[in-house]
Amino acid sequence: MLQEPGRGLDLAGATKAGHQLFFANMSFHRHGAPKLSPEQRAPWKLRDKNNQRVTAPAADMGMQTTLFDMPPDQKAVAARARLEDNDLTRYCAAIVRQHAQRAGWSKRQRNDVTRSLRLLEGLRPSPTAKVRATDVLQLRQYSGNVLSTIDVLAAAGLLIEDRPTHIERYFAAKTSTLPPAMKDQLEIWLQVLINGAHQAPRQIPRDPKTIKAHILGIEPIIHAWAEAGLQSFAEVTRADITAALDETTARRHIAGNGLKSLFTTLKGRRLIFANPTRGMKASPKGSTIPLALDAAVIREELNSPNQAVALAVSLVAFHALTAQQISELKLTDISDGHLKLGDRDIPLAAPVRTRLTAWLDHRNRTWPGTANPHLLINRRTAPRLLPASRQFPWAGRTLRPRVLREDRILHEIHATGGDIRRICDLFGLSVEGATRYLNTLEHPDLTRQDTQVP
Repeated sequence: MLQEPGRGLDLAGATKAGHQLFFANMSFHRHGAPKLSPEQRAPWKLRDKNNQRVTAPAADMGMQTTLFDMPPDQKAVAARARLEDNDLTRYCAAIVRQHAQRAGWSKRQRNDVTRSLRLLEGLRPSPTAKVRATDVLQLRQYSGNVLSTIDVLAAAGLLIEDRPTHIERYFAAKTSTLPPAMKDQLEIWLQVLINGAHQAPRQIPRDPKTIKAHILGIEPIIHAWAEAGLQSFAEVTRADITAALDETTARRHIAGNGLKSLFTTLKGRRLIFANPTRGMKASPKGSTIPLALDAAVIREELNSPNQAVALAVSLVAFHALTAQQISELKLTDISDGHLKLGDRDIPLAAPVRTRLTAWLDHRNRTWPGTANPHLLINRRTAPRLLPASRQFPWAGRTLRPRVLREDRILHEIHATGGDIRRICDLFGLSVEGATRYLNTLEHPDLTRQDTQVP
């Protein structure tokens, strides 16, 4: 291309400023060249049923691996977002309108989502690549909308969900300081618990609560082993496990189950020589005694200026609902002063109805256009259709729903003189669960014996 007419090609001069490289087998044929057969053509040039032309402007054409990571210029990205709509916003425009109509978005929120999509167009590695959820989280530094934008991208089929789950974050926090070999073995165990296993020993995916209980039970034990100098679970003996369980009192049962699950998985993957927990008997479950709360603390939370807190506390204090039940309550579950909770029909107490009215008034004033069907909503869930977290509105409060529920059931078992059938029907407990409260009636530590002086 640099050769001048009538002169020879100066290779030294052409390569003086560098070489121009090309990828092999990617050059096109000039006009008039012999036509190649389908077997001779490059695979990406074949037109078959598995390689059809995509007409959607924002469809996924594959992910190009990045050569190196470079932070984007925030000013350039923000300036590009102020331009007219791009391919991504036009492709998601109908979905944005559907979400706005169904969830009751305001005009401001709808514009925020559209602006966020414009920002993502500048952050995408290519115009046809899908968007990673971790890239959407970067919108916070541009004052963009994260949650609603993720919902729109998921509905459009353009989202790659790569955010770590709650269990993965919890596991990483508990195992970050362990030796590398131990950490690798624990990660294999975690993946088996989350995804299950088709090879021996076969296992179905475990519930996240079970996984968290396993991690919670074994975490202090494995850290003690690491501090003692162990680098791998292959070095753990049966005596080490027995000594560790003997020192564990409050969580002995869940610690024993967690260790059995861990070593069974590692032995099945041939990461250890022998399973030191094989044949060990399960530790008995620990039983705690429910204790009554201070009435002044409950009264203070019932009169909280936060309407959501006052309503949640009243539902637990009078009707012993769990935190999960409260977060999943819908507006249609309450009718004519009655709460429909599964097969139970609960007449709401007068203090609960008073706080319910105050919360509904606050809800309608704060989010008049929300379409969220759940009773308790907040700023994050009002523009969506999902329930609030179980931590809402208990985060930052000294009163916990589980302890408050135990206080309510304990008061009822003492008021009825130990009518276990009434407790089961009133609070939806099993006989085993109600027996735990029944045992407090004759417990020696809770019974006051008056002595008579002769």
